[in-house]
Amino acid sequence: MPNKTHKTAVVILPPETIWEPIQRIRRAYDRNLRRWMPHITLLYPFLPVVQFDRVTEQFQGRLRSFEPFELQLSDIRYFKHGRERFTLWLAPEPAEAVAALQERLWQAVPECDETRKFPGGFVPHLSIGQVSRRSRLQDVLQALQRDWRELRFRVQSIALIWRNDPPDDVFRVDRVIPF
Repeated sequence: MPNKTHKTAVVILPPETIWEPIQRIRRAYDRNLRRWMPHITLLYPFLPVVQFDRVTEQFQGRLRSFEPFELQLSDIRYFKHGRERFTLWLAPEPAEAVAALQERLWQAVPECDETRKFPGGFVPHLSIGQVSRRSRLQDVLQALQRDWRELRFRVQSIALIWRNDPPDDVFRVDRVIPF
């Protein structure tokens, strides 16, 4: 993975005004709560921070004609990892709008293609936790979906984020690029 790092990413950030219902779930289920803010990953791993100025110009050019869009987070889904491990996530809809945004950014940095290498390609998602055992997964999913209230927000920018090495390894926003 030359010239890429797990210490940076390009993400969609929901506005902080709607974080609390997401964080409530994450506090109960997400081992990554401390490191990551609520986000939808577009590119990760990404380029080192020293390349942010250059890539910002590229992204600005690609996003100039990209229209802002409304997202809703209403459905809770999961990815399966191995036999008995699962990642819970909120499904952003319309997923096609997020995929189109990811495609446009990826074209500027084709070496940052890890989010596209999964079976089925890029799957827009906002991770909210991890669960072990299928029997527990079903119980957790039912409880979360029963109590979940749809969230909506307008996507009109992306964020470039970075982190240090442990123990100060919490992601921070370096810059926001509007479209």
